Amino acid sequence: MPSPIIQLEGIRRIFPMGDETVEALKGIDLTIHEKEFVAIMGTSGSGKSTLMHIMGLLDSLSEGRYNLDGEDVSAISRDKRAEIRNQKIGFIFQSFNLLSRSSALENVELPMLYRRPAISGRREKALKALEMVGLENRSDHEPRQLSGGQQQRVAIARALVNEPPIILADEPTGNLDSRTGDDILGLLTSLNEQGITIIIVTHDPDIGGKAKRRIVLRDGNIEQDETN
Repeated sequence: MPSPIIQLEGIRRIFPMGDETVEALKGIDLTIHEKEFVAIMGTSGSGKSTLMHIMGLLDSLSEGRYNLDGEDVSAISRDKRAEIRNQKIGFIFQSFNLLSRSSALENVELPMLYRRPAISGRREKALKALEMVGLENRSDHEPRQLSGGQQQRVAIARALVNEPPIILADEPTGNLDSRTGDDILGLLTSLNEQGITIIIVTHDPDIGGKAKRRIVLRDGNIEQDETN
């Protein structure tokens, strides 16, 4: 059986709201194994975005324990979180988050600029990543010269370029038409078949239904966890 890559134990996230507090996550226990394809689902306010931010080391937890790829990351510094995030997790966002005045190639190179020690052959690695998503012939195009689907493919190439074991996708088809969204999901499925752990955060049951495992959050708790 594949090894656990994400292990959450008793995860709570509490936010101060004036004189009160809001408990966004109420003691989450969750294990995700290598090579899984998981959808994190729930309505607005369910806690799925907070859970994504914690899994992606974009936010710190209030209580509990988080092991990422065998390393306890529960209470590490912000700088250490950024370092591990860059090595272990590729991010794909609904709004693409591309630099508007940079070419596709330059956008894909970006995560490598933050690696220490520096990565050699950045351009070759970025071109290879663009080739993996079928955009090697658009490497010199800026985002405004690309369709929404092509921009998301650039974002996927950027997520892939550091060869992370995990890709975390936040509503990756939210700004795309259904046909283009299906193409992007097909690409993520292909990457999963190549051994990458894929975690999609979505409110769309049609998108979630294409994952192999669905975890539904409600009011900060896991309400449902089922596998195809």
